[in-house]
Amino acid sequence: MRFARLAGAVLCCFLTPLLHAAPAVTVSQNDDSFTLANGIVTAQVAKQSGNLTSLKFHGLEMLDAGNRQPAYWSHNAARGQQEAAITIDPQTNGGERGEVSIKGISGGNQMGSGPGGSVIADIEIRFALGRGDSGVYTYSIFSHPTNYPATSIGEARFCMKLNDDLFDWMTVDSNRNMKMISTYDWNHGTQMNGKEMRRMNSGSYQGQVEHKYDYSANQFDVRAWGWSSSDKHVGIWLVNPSVEYLSGGPTKFELSSHRDATFNTNALNAPAPPTLLNYWRGSHYGGSICNIAATDAWTKVIGPFLIYCNATGDHDSMWHDALAQADKQSKAWPFDWVNGVDYPHKNERATVTGKIVLNDPQAPNMSMSNLLVGLTAPDYAPAVIPRGRGAFGGGFGPAGGGEDETNYLRNFGNFGGGTNGDFNATNVRPRFSGNFTNQFGTNRFARFGTNGFRGRFGRGGGFNAGPRIVDWQNDAKNYEFWVRADAGGNFSIPNVRPGNYSLHAIADGVLGDLTVTNISVASGKTLALGKIDWPPVRFGRQLWDIGIPNRNGSEFSKGDDYFHWGWYLEYPKLFPYDVKYVIGKSDFHKDWFFEQVPYNDDTNNLTGRGNGSATTWTVAFNLPQAPKGKATLRLAICGVGTRTLTAEMNDESLGSVSNLVYNATINRDGIGGYWVEHNLAFDAALMKSGKNVLSLTVPAGGLMNGIIYDYLRLELDENAVAPK
Repeated sequence: MRFARLAGAVLCCFLTPLLHAAPAVTVSQNDDSFTLANGIVTAQVAKQSGNLTSLKFHGLEMLDAGNRQPAYWSHNAARGQQEAAITIDPQTNGGERGEVSIKGISGGNQMGSGPGGSVIADIEIRFALGRGDSGVYTYSIFSHPTNYPATSIGEARFCMKLNDDLFDWMTVDSNRNMKMISTYDWNHGTQMNGKEMRRMNSGSYQGQVEHKYDYSANQFDVRAWGWSSSDKHVGIWLVNPSVEYLSGGPTKFELSSHRDATFNTNALNAPAPPTLLNYWRGSHYGGSICNIAATDAWTKVIGPFLIYCNATGDHDSMWHDALAQADKQSKAWPFDWVNGVDYPHKNERATVTGKIVLNDPQAPNMSMSNLLVGLTAPDYAPAVIPRGRGAFGGGFGPAGGGEDETNYLRNFGNFGGGTNGDFNATNVRPRFSGNFTNQFGTNRFARFGTNGFRGRFGRGGGFNAGPRIVDWQNDAKNYEFWVRADAGGNFSIPNVRPGNYSLHAIADGVLGDLTVTNISVASGKTLALGKIDWPPVRFGRQLWDIGIPNRNGSEFSKGDDYFHWGWYLEYPKLFPYDVKYVIGKSDFHKDWFFEQVPYNDDTNNLTGRGNGSATTWTVAFNLPQAPKGKATLRLAICGVGTRTLTAEMNDESLGSVSNLVYNATINRDGIGGYWVEHNLAFDAALMKSGKNVLSLTVPAGGLMNGIIYDYLRLELDENAVAPK
């Protein structure tokens, strides 16, 4: 330990004079590549693809240089008419900054041959380096003129495969900050119920299951994540200065980092390097969509973000330095050196301010916490993409992810009448029950709707229909601007691109969201919206509730420790008689498990394969007198792995929620995915004076085919006409 500290101190002393000296940036090139250097980092970029083929930090190679694609954008510029250029020449600015561009012109043909598949759009990839920068910036620009055919973008991210001889420690957040398994450990592990899940048979995590989704992160809150070296005391981090270019808003979870998952179980010596990802369009946890109509003149700038290298002592010091760098980058956003693309500068952007005032007569003294306010594109119907013009990984739902979807579909039972991922539009049409209209008169539930899915998901398949409505939770086509408001509801959203938006607000403790449409934002102006009244939707007097409406299940039992494989195997051990919740006595922190899953009857099941029996949870509550009118059971759901959820009141059916749409949150060891509210309205006369029992049943099926609740509430309107 003393030696490690000394080595770190020596390296820091070595870096200090170099940083003060701040050598000029240089850009050189040959027939195959560009090289950017500034005395701290040296980056080599392939001219044909736009891949980053080498990144050296004071002579140390940070990437897996032997990999075919050490660091790459999933949609590269390898096809079409090629243009490679120096877009910022350091010889013209005194060595302050250099930037290179690799652009592929589609001409209306498929572009890109990277792991994200292809898309009919022009693709430009840039890398930039400034004087004194301890890292290199990258960004990607998609452009689709109106003379190009319709298209869609599949799995879309920037990915880095790191030097396995260098990096052994991974940091996502305070809960996932540890020395990781080795390549040997992964290659000698035993596969579980998915190709990306293995039980370790060696190393410090022997006996535990490694699953790359256990390191998924909330992209709004996690702005710097990466790997560091116990031996060389250096770190490499991805730093997002803004999340405006990412999909899914402030509740979006996505893959962040992991050890690369080699799926060939016979390859005991296969490489499995440390990996870093920056996802801007992912299908995980409910996914996102980016469909482009033939009539769309569309462009989107993804980034710039920083690939940051540091050396500041131990792992925690390097992580906190990366967090400080993220704060610095955020304050510098938008960068004044970005030119020649659709990227408004500071003076061209706007600030939008206001104050959210909660107006809930049933909770007059409630104060909002974790209030998130955002400006997004208005909800829209996605473009319909002809078959054959989709993208690999473009599947919205089970087949778009990279998880073991075949196993999921097998357990699910030929969902929609298709096989091997063929979804039939007619058979997945949702059937609504209860009241699905909110105060804005629009259907905000089960958005992945009437048209369902059609066509084979996978290479060349893509969407034929997709979700009925694209909202802020699944939009990847447009930009989003979110902030966390203060305790008084005051918000200020900076750096907003000019345009027409909808304003949204969500807060812990408030069921549903606030939407205000037709917000027009002008270039370079401040828009003061003043006080905005938020009357939450109520269908009657609240009788009881369970949980906290916060868009995830973290407050429930084990919800604070969700990021581990196999909780569905542990459920029968923790709740051998299922959940039997008593209003007024039970504590949802302890007595309500964070996922309702089929009951694993096989105590010897250690792999997670196979099926479980139906699981019924009950909620017992007392009423002083027999009610009348209409009652509404409100179910806020953030994780779906089952087709249906049935409900009974005192052994009488309330119907079922049958239009549930899979979002893989349970399969991927998550705590929150695409959020929906399903309401079951029923005759209040089914309840009685004294004890009442609500039953909620997840049917038998695969052990991951369950539900993660965000929140449950029962409301009563004694003056309303009872549903028939």
